[in-house]
Amino acid sequence: MLKQNLQQKLLQKLSPQQIQFIKLLQVPTVSLDTRIKEELEENPALEDLSLTNLNEPEEQYPDRDPEEDTFNSDEEQGPADEFNIDDYLQEDNLNEYGSRYDQNGDDDDDRKEIPIAVQSSFFENLQAQLDLVPLSDKDFRIGQQIIGSLDDDGYLRRSITSLTDDLAFSQNIFADDDEVEEMLKVIQSFDPPGVGARSLQECLLIQLRKKDQNDPVIRKAMQVVENYLDEFTRKHYDKLEKSLNMTSQELRAVISEILKLNPKPGDSNEVNTKQMQVIPDFHITNNDGFLVLTLNSKNAPELRVSRSYQEMFEHYDKASQRDKKLKEAVQFVKQKLDSAKWFIDAIKQRQQTLLKTMNAIMQYQYEFFLTGDDKNLKPMILKDIADRIGMDISTVSRVANSKYVQTEFGTFLLKSFFSEAIQTESGEEVSNKEVKKILEENIGAEDKRHPLADERLTEILKEKGYNIARRTVAKYREQMNIPVARLRKEL
Repeated sequence: MLKQNLQQKLLQKLSPQQIQFIKLLQVPTVSLDTRIKEELEENPALEDLSLTNLNEPEEQYPDRDPEEDTFNSDEEQGPADEFNIDDYLQEDNLNEYGSRYDQNGDDDDDRKEIPIAVQSSFFENLQAQLDLVPLSDKDFRIGQQIIGSLDDDGYLRRSITSLTDDLAFSQNIFADDDEVEEMLKVIQSFDPPGVGARSLQECLLIQLRKKDQNDPVIRKAMQVVENYLDEFTRKHYDKLEKSLNMTSQELRAVISEILKLNPKPGDSNEVNTKQMQVIPDFHITNNDGFLVLTLNSKNAPELRVSRSYQEMFEHYDKASQRDKKLKEAVQFVKQKLDSAKWFIDAIKQRQQTLLKTMNAIMQYQYEFFLTGDDKNLKPMILKDIADRIGMDISTVSRVANSKYVQTEFGTFLLKSFFSEAIQTESGEEVSNKEVKKILEENIGAEDKRHPLADERLTEILKEKGYNIARRTVAKYREQMNIPVARLRKEL
């Protein structure tokens, strides 16, 4: 039986302004400029003062009350067709969120673009080499098919039979497996050496065959790759010495030759057009023992609501007669003005949140930012900072995951300052960063012929007063991307 009833629920729902703020908060400085340009293109009611003529005399508008700009305010609004034109005739105070945050005068340096060399791509390079080989039309098409089937690392992951089928169905070229195999050998003769290989073993052998075959080291290296690749990758050097009847010095020369080879030939000629550029969001300077925090000026764009749209809105609002088209025009202008105000408010709140969060982290880790010594890093979790600034943990996480701070000791990701606490034998709580630093130092200073096992590393830490289990040492080692002792062994 169907029934109708009224039910009252209390739900938390994000407003469009809050969603916009959350998205902007997690955008790093290096991507913020692109995000602002997108908004400027979509909303003509939004202007960037740095792109407009600043020589024009500006009218003086009353400063806005900061409380009116509170982002999370839930004030009741009237109907959609009722609005006050005064809301749109006030200009935001640039001193609150403009480029005044950063007085370092490094705007010109920040705006310099990194030149990227124009080079041919990996596949274009192979195609250019194919064009120089005297081939029949059929073989040329087969070669094109092989090049198009290569992965970005230069390997051919598809079988010869699959390539034969592709030629028949897509290009109406009927070739047998032997013809495709012969053309593959032609491709494998191209640069970079090792291209067109179907396995790591074949890739290394192709590169070795292009070297001097009269060199005994090269011949031994080919023998190792061809017959003992598994033992080589597992660093079972004792087995290799016995199987190949070589001394440690001879094996060292063979291993050195193999390590010079490129396991991913496709990456060697590829231009990295998306260079990862780290732009710090914050700067911390030491002023005679007093830390000063500043926000990168790129986080404080000079944005305002378009005057032309304000005047257009005023003109429409004062119109004595309003037909349907005029009402639609007024509603469109109002929507764009609202969107521009929301975006400016979201940018302003983003800056305030960034500064508030970073200031709390700086105060918490004050000793580290003064000295740069990892041993001065205090155990800190997201909740510690969230409680200090009175915000949610997710907000702190969005700030920490993608923002960088520049100090006198280098540029750091904020996330790197968060760490778990470890208790020493004396009962003192220290950061696990301190333990990782000790592990890194001991592994770096070890005898590579006899690297330290996890059990020995655990004993060393216990001798220093850190009572940590072996599995915890293994976990920290893996987090630092350090392989096990057997794979760190060298001759």
